[in-house]
Amino acid sequence: MTPLNESQKYLPVKANASFMLVHPAHILAQGFGSGLSPVMPGTVGTLFAWLSFIALTERWPAIFTPQNWAWIIVGGFFIGVWACAKTGRNLGIADHGSMVWDEIIAFWLVLLVLAPASFSVQCWAFFWFRVFDMAKPPPISYFDKRFKGGFGVMFDDIVAAFFTLLVFAFWQRLL
Repeated sequence: MTPLNESQKYLPVKANASFMLVHPAHILAQGFGSGLSPVMPGTVGTLFAWLSFIALTERWPAIFTPQNWAWIIVGGFFIGVWACAKTGRNLGIADHGSMVWDEIIAFWLVLLVLAPASFSVQCWAFFWFRVFDMAKPPPISYFDKRFKGGFGVMFDDIVAAFFTLLVFAFWQRLL
């Protein structure tokens, strides 16, 4: 961050590729660059999650099993708490829009729970997850305001994932 004056107030740092490559936490928090999109970085991060889940699962099915995905998601959540806290501090904004690791982990969770899912189901999952993540209806907005730092960044997206899965549970009950 850049000091403004002797009272040590700081200007936020610009999120770009140079910033991202300074520290591994930045690379992770900014979704390997997907969060640097100038338009709707959260949506681009979610698309990255979707494509990476499919690519990794299809390319290495013996490694990316449902059980291993569960461990990756749990570990990724806790590593994400650290990475998002560090990146937010370094950017000067606790929940900077370029940080999309929270969307990635949460959408991997949605895809894991729904697997195996048709392309149509995955599209609807993407749609509903983005609606809940962007609109932040209660109680997601409550958690977004109440929990701060890396945990807060990560947790509200897990709640959005839960609500996405709830939509599918209701949908399945109706069919």
